[in-house]
Amino acid sequence: MRTLLSALLVGLLGLVGPVAGQQSTSPTVPSTAALPGADETTDATALPTHRPDDAALSHVVGDATLLYNRPDSTAPVRRLPVRTPLQRQGCEAGWCRVRTDDGRTGHVPETAISNVWIRVSKAERRVYLYRGPELAATFKADVGYNTFSDKKRQGSETLRDHWRTPEGTFYVIRKNPSSSFYKALVLNYPTIADAERGLQQDLISESEYKSIVEAQRDFRMPPMGTDLGGWIEIHGEGTGAATTWTQGCVAVRNEDMNRLWPTVKVGTPVLVE
Repeated sequence: MRTLLSALLVGLLGLVGPVAGQQSTSPTVPSTAALPGADETTDATALPTHRPDDAALSHVVGDATLLYNRPDSTAPVRRLPVRTPLQRQGCEAGWCRVRTDDGRTGHVPETAISNVWIRVSKAERRVYLYRGPELAATFKADVGYNTFSDKKRQGSETLRDHWRTPEGTFYVIRKNPSSSFYKALVLNYPTIADAERGLQQDLISESEYKSIVEAQRDFRMPPMGTDLGGWIEIHGEGTGAATTWTQGCVAVRNEDMNRLWPTVKVGTPVLVE
């Protein structure tokens, strides 16, 4: 699991460019807070924090942060974009000592980093919430109408087969507390990989391709209205019966979304398979 998450973070980091400041709408939750209770499996309140296994599995969330020489805000040395992977070496009094991939050590606010990530299994119709390598909670999920195939293009009433949940590595680009489906964690679909495929298949124009690439590199919402589709979310109003009724989103029960909401921040990695 550690290798899987490391690969996930590296894959998402490849999309990082100069990041414009973006404020997450999520509440501030210290990374030491207990994860919400599991629907089916793990008692998340029993999970240990700040263990050595977690160190290489943290990442910057919410907004870009600064790396400081000391555990205070008086000596900034580097800007760290959202999703930057960090080795967490210990936390005290609201500050964490971290190490970057290029070996620089320093301190960041504890609320600026997290080791939480999500795995969605279409076959099992489950959402798995992890803290580093540890499974924290499992939730039943409804997925796209066609659960067997990866998403290739926008679906519709006449193209119901294309109401598919996309597969791959994503991250939460926005949190919508006023969704038509209770609350929603919006994913960064379509990604650059989707744009490349769409351009090759003449589903999108060159300008649409460039808009998607620029949005991903600037950590902005990608265009959602192309023939590739968009607005893929993990949202509420799920049945709890693990069915296939959505147009590509992942739906969980409202009570389960309430458990995910305070823990999952903008920038949280999401693996869909």
